[in-house]
Amino acid sequence: MQKETEMQSITKNNFDFIRVLLAFIVFVGHLGALSDSSQLEFLTHSPVEVAVFSFFIVSGFLIARSYERSSSLKSYAKKRFNRIVPAYLLVVFLCATLLSLVSTLSFAEYFGNIQVYKYLFWNSIFMNFMAPSLPGVFGNEAVNGALWTLKIEMCFYFAVPLIFLLFGKNNKYRNLSLIILYFLSLIFLNYFEMTGRAAISRQLPGSLCYFIGGMLIYFHFEKFIQYKNILFIIAIITVWIDLILHIKLFSPIMISIIVLYIAYSLKFLNNFGKYGDFTYGIYIFHFPTIRVFATLGLFANYNPFFMGFVCMLVVIGIGIASWHLYEKKFL
Repeated sequence: MQKETEMQSITKNNFDFIRVLLAFIVFVGHLGALSDSSQLEFLTHSPVEVAVFSFFIVSGFLIARSYERSSSLKSYAKKRFNRIVPAYLLVVFLCATLLSLVSTLSFAEYFGNIQVYKYLFWNSIFMNFMAPSLPGVFGNEAVNGALWTLKIEMCFYFAVPLIFLLFGKNNKYRNLSLIILYFLSLIFLNYFEMTGRAAISRQLPGSLCYFIGGMLIYFHFEKFIQYKNILFIIAIITVWIDLILHIKLFSPIMISIIVLYIAYSLKFLNNFGKYGDFTYGIYIFHFPTIRVFATLGLFANYNPFFMGFVCMLVVIGIGIASWHLYEKKFL
């Protein structure tokens, strides 16, 4: 009976709302950066990095739960693969083909350029940094700068079975082992941030500390729920101190507490995802969509606030279509 009550409480959450909110934060930040509009530049203050790391926290919690509830490793792998890979490959293929329409090259020059096929190959295996651009598209800048997180997500998917194997329920050193991993991750993260290489700091193992934060709360879910209010207050104070000191020490685990607190507090948002999970589609399609708007001069030639709103509606529409017409079929 106690186990049943626990499972009921763990399933009543706001993760669907949180993911949409995080995707919106990322969209707004990228809109400010990619629109090339001085009037929208203030949007770059949107906390994109915190939102991305919060996605990793949610993943740590939900993927640990997914693995524990899966009947086998094969079942777990199939679920994880079907959730990420089909839509990911779709956006890579669509970008490579449809963005030929906004390329400065002719169709013959574009599809005759080896860079197109390098883009398809490297991006299809999640190595976006090897071929981030397409010929004559967006001034040869990155086509979809949001996709770098997906290779990290895939690495997390592979890491969870290994973590459970090494630090499973029956391992009395599990908490200690995960905390050691947490601080090793932080050393990497802080070192590259302090040496001016923030882009490297966000890669693995730097981002692992956020994923571990989500996992640790999952492993101690009952205690977290019991003390969540006091933990939330401590987390807010600690994050504020870390910001003042310009160092990430306890803030990743504390941001994990804040995210999970929101997930298990605002009960009126529990059914937010009843019409579908559009977050992934919004996330993977928003970056090239904003760049297309900018390339067509829509932000420059029309009211940038209005076009920003239109761009948001288009991105939401693409996310909804991606879910209903494509993603859902694989799940």
